Amino acid sequence: MFVLPDLPYPAAALEPVISARTLGYHHGKHHKAYVDTLNKLLAESGDSPDSLEAVIRETAGDTDRRKLFNNAAQAWNHAFFWDSMTPEHAPPTADLATAIDAAFGDIAALREAFVTEGVGHFASGWVWLIVEGDALKVISTHDADDTVPLEGVTPLLVCDLWEHAYYLDHQNDRKGFLEAWFDTLANWSLATRQLAASRGEGDVWAYPAPVHR
Repeated sequence: MFVLPDLPYPAAALEPVISARTLGYHHGKHHKAYVDTLNKLLAESGDSPDSLEAVIRETAGDTDRRKLFNNAAQAWNHAFFWDSMTPEHAPPTADLATAIDAAFGDIAALREAFVTEGVGHFASGWVWLIVEGDALKVISTHDADDTVPLEGVTPLLVCDLWEHAYYLDHQNDRKGFLEAWFDTLANWSLATRQLAASRGEGDVWAYPAPVHR
């Protein structure tokens, strides 16, 4: 049985970019529904996986198990999204700053690439900053798709592009939401740890292990 992780900050901590109302619905309704459905599907199939990452990898690309994949991946994506944000925003430093400069030129160019990718993604999905090999890249994935099944890829940060992530606070202004998110909420400390983990220095981020009863 997988749990719904608690938010790593109070519901109002991300205002005004993300209101307590939006975060309450997003975490307590949307995320919870994915976790509940995931657990229901696993119970019905009799599966007792050791990790959520294993579920995602085993079901990715399997059309017969798409519902299980969707709910597993969305549970993972949302948990990583919560940790990709912080009310104590600080700019990237050290190795991460160097990697950003090498890949994009500077943080302003990364911001432009991240926002442009997110705005240009049609309909629902996610915009990611990843490291693949030694290079940082910005990509987007559609609906529930994520980076877990991708070989050689470590996600550094993600922002939710589904309308329920921003519509109450920003209406249809996805661009404004992404700009404000990048400028004030992006958790560069997480990105730094993920970059180090991609180089074998520590563990990559993982969803909380299931509780077997």
